[in-house]
Amino acid sequence: MAIETRYYEILEVETDASDHEIKRAYRKLAMKYHPDKNPDEGERFKEISHAYEILSDPDSRAKYDRFGEDGPGGGAGGYGMSADDLFANLFGGGGGMGFGFDGDDFHSHGMPRRPHKGSSTKSPLNVTLEDLYLGKKTKLALQKSVICSNCDGKGGKTGATKKCGACNGRGFQVAMRQVGMGMIQQMQVPCDECNHTGEIAKDRCKKCKGKKVTVQKKYLEVFIEKGMQDGQKIVMKGEGDQEPGVEPGDIILVLEQKSHKIFTREGNDLHCHVTISLTEALCGFEKVIVTHLDGRGIQVKQPAGQVIKPGMVKRIPNEGMPTYKRPDARGDLYIQFEVEFPPDNFTADYSNLESLLPKRTKTKPEHEIIDEYSLIDGDMDSFGASSQSRNAYDEDDSEDDEDHGVRCAQQ
Repeated sequence: MAIETRYYEILEVETDASDHEIKRAYRKLAMKYHPDKNPDEGERFKEISHAYEILSDPDSRAKYDRFGEDGPGGGAGGYGMSADDLFANLFGGGGGMGFGFDGDDFHSHGMPRRPHKGSSTKSPLNVTLEDLYLGKKTKLALQKSVICSNCDGKGGKTGATKKCGACNGRGFQVAMRQVGMGMIQQMQVPCDECNHTGEIAKDRCKKCKGKKVTVQKKYLEVFIEKGMQDGQKIVMKGEGDQEPGVEPGDIILVLEQKSHKIFTREGNDLHCHVTISLTEALCGFEKVIVTHLDGRGIQVKQPAGQVIKPGMVKRIPNEGMPTYKRPDARGDLYIQFEVEFPPDNFTADYSNLESLLPKRTKTKPEHEIIDEYSLIDGDMDSFGASSQSRNAYDEDDSEDDEDHGVRCAQQ
């Protein structure tokens, strides 16, 4: 008799695939089509989960291979594994998708084993551009769970425990949530009553109240290295919450750079705006144009005759940010110049000034009619306003003309 293959095809495995291959294939497809990541693939996810439910159990698989999908014990849910068991065996009670566990992470009685390492915690760390330029040591205060010193993490003086009544000793409770139109997801959430251990102390410790851990304030020394960038992570190994029998997770600090009033950064280059006078733009200058991030004055000598035009960009090599892990290598400093013009009527002797400046451009009149105007101040915020009012006026006129034309035609 030919072996039924549809469930094998759904999981994209051969009919002689090992249990490990089936488990690995399911986890790969479940991660891809889970409703949390792919809301439109809810039916596909159900199909994948059901195929795995059948093929992951040796008895159910044997029945399926012999009788097919609709034979004895076949069909949806006909192979004896409940939805709770499937969820426990694959999604590990972590809430949500829970792909960090495989079937070996569970005890024979169905309760999830304790994870080997606790989860990591992310936290933002505000830094200035000066911190990233110079490097900095700082202290960070945080509150974390530590193993209770009074009961050594046993939850009670004797260490004797009993099954948690809230979760029935499973370490998790089952919750339901809607993930799409008409779709309900069954998920496991850690039991707060027993700290997801499934057990509570018979003689509860007065200090931790049977939780086995207490909250403690701790200061961490953080070193911000030269050249680090916005969004870069600093990992504090093993500084996460403590738990009995579990390796503490990490604390991951994510750098968030505050905006700077003078400099902007792109890669390892810095950019700033500098305003100079018209005289300096035309005749040159020698002066400190900006204070750098380490407090140094950046002095520039611009020769007379080399005119600085408004918006012109100049560059100073190796005065940008240090390179991370190679602080001797630096980016460049880009300077964009703005030229400040003098006020109206700043001198009474324009003839001498004009004699020093380039000659005026002379144009030959090429128009038969020339209208002469004087310039007045304008504001781009008002640009377009006059045309709107004029258009409305023109529309009224055109309507009157049309009405008049109709009346004339009727006479």
